[in-house]
Amino acid sequence: MPSRKFADGEVVMGRWPGSVLYYEVQVTSYDDVAHLYTVKYKDGTELALKESDIRSQSSFKHRKSQSSSSSPSRRSSSRSRSRSPGRPAKGRRRSASQSREHKEDKKKTIQETSLALPVLVLFKPSENNTKRYNGEPESTEKNATSCIILEQKLKPDLEIKRVLEQYSLRSRKDDKKKEEIYSEKKTFVAVKPIEKVSTKTKEMEFGGRIGTFTLIFFLPATVFYLLLMCKQDDPSLLNLPPLPALESLWDWRVFGVVLLWFFLQAAFYLLPIGKVVEGLPLSSGRRLQYRINGFYAFILTAAAVGVLLYFEFELHYLYDHLMQFAVSAAAFSLALSIYLYVRSLKAPEEELAPGGNSGYFIYDFFTGHELNPRIGSFDLKYFCELRPGLIGWVVINLAMLLAEMKIHNLSVPSLSMILVNSFQLLYVVDALWNEEAVLTTMDITHDGFGFMLAFGDLVWVPFVYSLQAFYLVGHPTTITWPVAAAITVLNCIGYYIFRSANSQKNNFRRNPADPKLANLKFIPTATGKGLLVTGWWGFVRHPNYLGDIIMALAWSLPCGFNHILPYFYVIYFICLLVHREARDEHHCKQKYGLAWERYCQRVPYRIFPYIY
Repeated sequence: MPSRKFADGEVVMGRWPGSVLYYEVQVTSYDDVAHLYTVKYKDGTELALKESDIRSQSSFKHRKSQSSSSSPSRRSSSRSRSRSPGRPAKGRRRSASQSREHKEDKKKTIQETSLALPVLVLFKPSENNTKRYNGEPESTEKNATSCIILEQKLKPDLEIKRVLEQYSLRSRKDDKKKEEIYSEKKTFVAVKPIEKVSTKTKEMEFGGRIGTFTLIFFLPATVFYLLLMCKQDDPSLLNLPPLPALESLWDWRVFGVVLLWFFLQAAFYLLPIGKVVEGLPLSSGRRLQYRINGFYAFILTAAAVGVLLYFEFELHYLYDHLMQFAVSAAAFSLALSIYLYVRSLKAPEEELAPGGNSGYFIYDFFTGHELNPRIGSFDLKYFCELRPGLIGWVVINLAMLLAEMKIHNLSVPSLSMILVNSFQLLYVVDALWNEEAVLTTMDITHDGFGFMLAFGDLVWVPFVYSLQAFYLVGHPTTITWPVAAAITVLNCIGYYIFRSANSQKNNFRRNPADPKLANLKFIPTATGKGLLVTGWWGFVRHPNYLGDIIMALAWSLPCGFNHILPYFYVIYFICLLVHREARDEHHCKQKYGLAWERYCQRVPYRIFPYIY
């Protein structure tokens, strides 16, 4: 068994994982089994490093002394001894001596600059906060930073050599040799920065190629199955619905309405209203701009729907042709996904999604190959994330409410339908009012825009999330006022947890020094961010998911307990959030390193307290 080289408590220089930068660290412990040193940085971050990534401080000092030993002053003295026998006059010699002193001061200044500049560049904090490995300043700026470091190192050397060679009397032959050597050195140094770190996706999710291929067919089939089940008198799981005729699934007029809806929302998105904000830094360090006007789009859509109702447009037409609308939306999302993949083949490497660049067609097509596909300033992924599907969900719910009143000859909607519409309307309005928060979600910062998000935003959200309202049209459920009050309280509890947890997190990210947040405790990380260990985030690791699940249950309870079909949403949502939580855990482990492990020890429960 190899003996350890560094003792506990020893101060050494540790290489930052994934980079060529060394920082001063202190050895805290050593793992004899894994042969890893646990080191502590000055900011309190602890990382596990291999012995090959650690060097003694003396080795760095030795390099510095070598560079100083070959100072310009020593080289200038050797040149003075090699002067020609024809000595100048004494006074001129004195002048030359003064000139040499001036040149030595100049060269000394240049040399000091050459020693100082790389240090300043090496330890310049990164401003990129989107992707960090074990607390390291983001790898997205790694290539650019290495180029700057080497250029700063090379530039002072050029200046020193230019000053020295200007007054040198060495032979041209020696100069040519030196130029050749320096040219080789320059070529070697110049090649290194342009080497790019591979951005290929190494860990495939969703079952890899086979899993994503299956999901491309399974997701649309699930949507169609649920809609067909809701139309049956007995929507039991074992009572499979008959397959409809293929010609009944398609209507060009319905497809035209779907296109009209999409482009109407796109027109609202392009309106010059609302503020413009910057997203998180990309791999190139650039920040994209986004216009925050989703709530205004919702108001304009509500006004347009109100005009249609004023002119007695039959909105329950959506209920009668809901399956055709779902098929049309699925066809449009498929066409959009094909366009997105084809255009992504010409996208630069730095614009590809970190999770959708595997090199396999099916996997990249499903997860999304390009991170932020844009047509000019029109961001396709950001637009689809909240606008057509989320606002469409509310319109479909309203259509179900009107259909229930017409089919059952009601003067007012049923109490169950009112609760479902009200709860889900609150959720959508909250999302649009806090639209800016979506810029920090995994969908925007990590996932590409492919079939998964296109189908999810345009089909799954409006047609599956409105399942409870669709179910109540054909299966009316009567509930008492006390039951309705209890369900309302449950939804309010879920909403309070969801909103207060997200607000707590967003406020802390914007301004951790806010006096209002002085009572919050956090674990510092090398990324510059803190991991909250008090408030909702000290209760469970994902309190916003807990609030989401409680609200999902409140949306299903007004449908009663006769069938499990209206509870599909809450069951699916639990599975979705558990899977997303696992993805979050994986990314946070890579991003925060040992700081995340300490956070997990402090907050052991993930979503459900004392359960999971």
